Amino acid sequence: MRRHTWSGAAAALLLLLGAATACSSDSDSKLGVCETSPNGVPITASAGSGPTSTNLSLHPEIATGYRTGMKPVHTKTFAVSTANPVATEAACKVLRDGGTAADALIVAQTVLGLVEPQASGIGGGAFLLYYDAAGKQIDAYDGRETAPAAATQDYLRWISDTDRTTPQPNARASGRSIGTPGVLRMLELAQHEHGKQTWRDLFAPAIALADQGFQISPRMAGQIADSATDLKRDENAAGYFLQPDGSPKPAGTTLTNPAMAKTLNAIASDGANAFYTGAIAADIIDAIGTTSGGRTPGLTTAADLAAYQPKKRTVLCAPYRTHEICGMPNPSSGGTTVEATLGILSNFDLASMKPADTTGDNDTARNGGKPTAQAVHLISEAERLAYADRDKYVADSDFIPMPGNSPQTLLNPDYLKQRAGLIDPNRSMGTAQPGDFGPVPLGDGVQQPEHGTSHISIVDQYGNAASMTTTVESAFGAFHLVDGFILNNQLTDFAADPLGKDGLPVANRLAPGKRPRSSMAPTLVFDRAPDGTRGQLTYVTGSPGGAVIIQFVVKTLVAMLDWGLNPQQAVSMVAFGAANSPTTNVGGEHPAINAANNGDQDPLVQQLRQLGHTVSVLPQSSGLSALTRDGTGWVGGADPRREGAVLGDPN
Repeated sequence: MRRHTWSGAAAALLLLLGAATACSSDSDSKLGVCETSPNGVPITASAGSGPTSTNLSLHPEIATGYRTGMKPVHTKTFAVSTANPVATEAACKVLRDGGTAADALIVAQTVLGLVEPQASGIGGGAFLLYYDAAGKQIDAYDGRETAPAAATQDYLRWISDTDRTTPQPNARASGRSIGTPGVLRMLELAQHEHGKQTWRDLFAPAIALADQGFQISPRMAGQIADSATDLKRDENAAGYFLQPDGSPKPAGTTLTNPAMAKTLNAIASDGANAFYTGAIAADIIDAIGTTSGGRTPGLTTAADLAAYQPKKRTVLCAPYRTHEICGMPNPSSGGTTVEATLGILSNFDLASMKPADTTGDNDTARNGGKPTAQAVHLISEAERLAYADRDKYVADSDFIPMPGNSPQTLLNPDYLKQRAGLIDPNRSMGTAQPGDFGPVPLGDGVQQPEHGTSHISIVDQYGNAASMTTTVESAFGAFHLVDGFILNNQLTDFAADPLGKDGLPVANRLAPGKRPRSSMAPTLVFDRAPDGTRGQLTYVTGSPGGAVIIQFVVKTLVAMLDWGLNPQQAVSMVAFGAANSPTTNVGGEHPAINAANNGDQDPLVQQLRQLGHTVSVLPQSSGLSALTRDGTGWVGGADPRREGAVLGDPN
């Protein structure tokens, strides 16, 4: 069987082909397990898709088009999906060689930190749901970044109480935005509890890739170009991502990262402590505290890094029709908001609102058809109601308790039925009000912009599963490159103003040691027996996309659970939904949407506007993956809007 080696040429080939499917019934029969088929279509703008680059203040990362007509991937006993085919293949080989999902996560994350550094890496944080099949146990791992001990609630607003000027050059690009990274300690804990392979060996693929080189993918090149001005402010970032004249390095440029290889070698040898203490930690502190270029320094200390610990939370599960949906609890709002939205929708007959044109062997069907205006309206209204509660009540519950001291308060079926009664089938509510839980000393929250993320879905041959969403927050985080990796800007996920418009403190205000609220929504779905007990694991999903993650995950779950779409159709389907504002998103990158002239000629957009929606047809930048159990194994889908791929053992 032909094997790929970790040469720059091989990695480059995979990236430039934009590989999308492998090891499926549709793939080249000569391919072996975990090898990538070149029959995927490179990411390009589809007809009528609108611009391929969007303002980062409005959307997560740049939009890079749509791969039309992608087919689901069928595997037998294991499968992995990441946002980049090189990372997918590396993680898949771990599964092939007997590793667990926890082992494969280490490989996937470290490789993604090289080939997709704009979205995630060891300088960021993550949330992980892990299903242990032997014990039928779900563990929820919180690797969210934390604010330094010296931070105040105004840490991002002004330099100090005596110097009330904005951090320079802005809050994000200063040292003030950088939280203590959490993903490495979290992965170390999960692999210790669920792994089979040797920790050190799991870093070998990324180390080899960093040493031998890889080529910049088209999506990474687009993001470098979009972020070039900010990357110039950091000497290390400029030297790595930009040409000597300051222009962005283009797609196809070979990158080597000896600094990252050195960092990963240290972590492989000495564990996560090599990152949180010693020379690497000192370099992180120096980068956060730099005043070069007039930047305002952050106040993170060596003690902040050394003290960081991941947390195991109680997984948040709620029923939805014949299924049980399990997600992350606080400080992520993803689980709460996804499950609240579905709980509201459980009061409606969504099955009767299935998209048109979803059957047949053609690109329209493979792309998920086209949703009905009735379904988009109903789902968007449910999301408005769920986001209203999220914005007011959800934060780091170690600091701010939820109503009733439990996230289940927001998921109570009677409460959600009452919320469903607020939906007018003929008119959008525009902006929803949060639910009333009596006197609560919290101001009305304001939704914070959230940006760059990545998602990994894995099932292994032992029946274990991992759904992990990982992030450096905005594209390229704080634009600080240290020892080969990007540092996050996660603290900007806190409320910019600690007080709401009513003068009361908001739940998601900044505090020392606190974890900022997130929208990351890694999700596991189980069958549910008539007596309410949890049955077999049936779906694994999640997405990047900042605050819009919740909408991406909801539409995918509804597509699979209510409309019977296969996972590729579900993730390929038109991206739609709403936060708690009058704007409803309908992704104009999708071939089924006519985004010309702001969507004025598109029938779905026209119908939504008649219902009172303010419709945006800006391209959406989801990075969904979904794995579904069927009668013979697993079926997977990867988002056509990014470079992702699904791999596994042939069925």
